[in-house]
Amino acid sequence: MTVLSRLARAYAPHEHRPLDGYLAAIGAFGAMAGALAAAVRLSGRPLPERPSMADVALLSIATHKLSRLVAKDAVTSPLRAPFTRYAEPAGAAELNEEVRDGGSSVRHGIGELITCPFCLAVWVSTGLTGGLVLAPRLTRLAATALTATAVSDFLQMGYSIAKEKAERV
Repeated sequence: MTVLSRLARAYAPHEHRPLDGYLAAIGAFGAMAGALAAAVRLSGRPLPERPSMADVALLSIATHKLSRLVAKDAVTSPLRAPFTRYAEPAGAAELNEEVRDGGSSVRHGIGELITCPFCLAVWVSTGLTGGLVLAPRLTRLAATALTATAVSDFLQMGYSIAKEKAERV
């Protein structure tokens, strides 16, 4: 039994917690952030003194949409399938999935990460922020498309609610 396995048992004796999977995810995130930082340095592009509020708003909404798209959208379920199992529809073209039991702790940790839009948001926002420095025009264009989709989603839901309310009267 490895030190990490013993630590996981001591940490959560009655529940499986894939600490080595989480460590792998932390390492992968650190590698991604480090690669972005190295790419920025090698590019010679200056870091902005402070991001504009327009960019913060654009990336915030784009992060929300891309995180939900990866974690919950029915169309992206093939990307999650190796790590998850379908549970039930979650409404508005979203799914609830369960992390697959068995297999490695790394697989379990990835399953938890890719089914959690809150967890993915850290990764997505880091990538978009790096993109804003390295390829600002392309990143803003992609973020604009994601933001327009997110706004459209809210409008579609508002329309559905208003329609249901009007039909009840």
